[in-house]
Amino acid sequence: MPLHAGLDWGATSHAVCVVDDRGAILARIECSHTTAGLADLLARLKRLAPSSDLPVAIERPSGLLVETLAAAGHPVVPIHPNVVKACRPRYRAAGGKSDPGDAYMLADILRTDGHRFARLRPASDEIRALRAMVRGRDDLVATRVSLANQLRALLDDFWPGAAAIFAAIDSPIALAFLARYPTPDSAGRLGEKRLASFMAQHAYCGRRSPAELLARLRQAPAGLAADAEADAKGEIVRALTAVLGPLVAEIARLSSRIEHAVADLPDGQIIMSFPRAGRINAAQILAELGDVRARFQTESQLAAEAGVCPVTHASGKSRGVVFRFACNHRLRAAVTCWADNSRHASAWAASLYAQARQRGCDHPHAVRILARAWLRVLWKAWSERIPYDPARHASAAKLAA
Repeated sequence: MPLHAGLDWGATSHAVCVVDDRGAILARIECSHTTAGLADLLARLKRLAPSSDLPVAIERPSGLLVETLAAAGHPVVPIHPNVVKACRPRYRAAGGKSDPGDAYMLADILRTDGHRFARLRPASDEIRALRAMVRGRDDLVATRVSLANQLRALLDDFWPGAAAIFAAIDSPIALAFLARYPTPDSAGRLGEKRLASFMAQHAYCGRRSPAELLARLRQAPAGLAADAEADAKGEIVRALTAVLGPLVAEIARLSSRIEHAVADLPDGQIIMSFPRAGRINAAQILAELGDVRARFQTESQLAAEAGVCPVTHASGKSRGVVFRFACNHRLRAAVTCWADNSRHASAWAASLYAQARQRGCDHPHAVRILARAWLRVLWKAWSERIPYDPARHASAAKLAA
């Protein structure tokens, strides 16, 4: 008799429920998130059925627990939390919720609707490594942007010239300047010769002369903070630059490693063959796309996962089309960034974007329309394992002729 298991994941402990083909509960298991606890869970599940014959439904598709179950041979079936939330009224009229109850609900959903959900197919080690690096870099970049914004707001409050002297406040040269001159008083005797010496010392590669940079510094509004307040804010400037400097360097080092990793992968070369995909952006797309072809059997599935196609609500005479919120947000950010860049290198992409704008779409909407069109081409190339060829892209070739 087929068995089905549901697992409600927790930070320190997990609730598991196993049901038979009629929905009767055969076992309830509570295990701790420890080596011994997970080993005991696998042993108890194995006593009920062979691992390959006992699928486990879980709400999250990744993590140590999922890897442990998959390594033991259990088919793992991810079920989206929205699906679980929508099914909850089937099992209880009140709004109560418990971990054992959710574990039973997952097991029973797998029993009744298991044919609707795809079993998890782990990606290759290379893709998982790339995904870890790309997601880690994206998080570090978000932290860098947040700290840079904090630093810029602080300088605008008491020394606007220091924020305007260099183009990017989180560039190595700007951070070095702020570490050396954190307050207006510290730069009071700064002249062209001293600035030129500073620029040479830090290998400044910009095209601005010391006179131009110094003019930017002097022309900005002067701060009105008293000496004590300026000194206090200067200490905060030092603290922020001390954090941002190593962070920027580590992001650059990680970016270089990602660029080499994606270039070494066959699927990376396929995505990089598209206009303006680049290396970092291609790595971001590939990290979320993966290398399991069965995951996206149609280009519509990929478009829905990327969140670049809308959701239609139609009932009777009413019909509405709304923005898609439930999607892979990292994939959407990567795909829309690529689509936006591609219109500067592809006449076909520029034409599609322009047509969308002429219909009244705003910029984000037009970019999503373009991304949806690109994903049709990307899915075909990815499925057939061939690089992008403009000559085979009929619409682009017709426009170029």
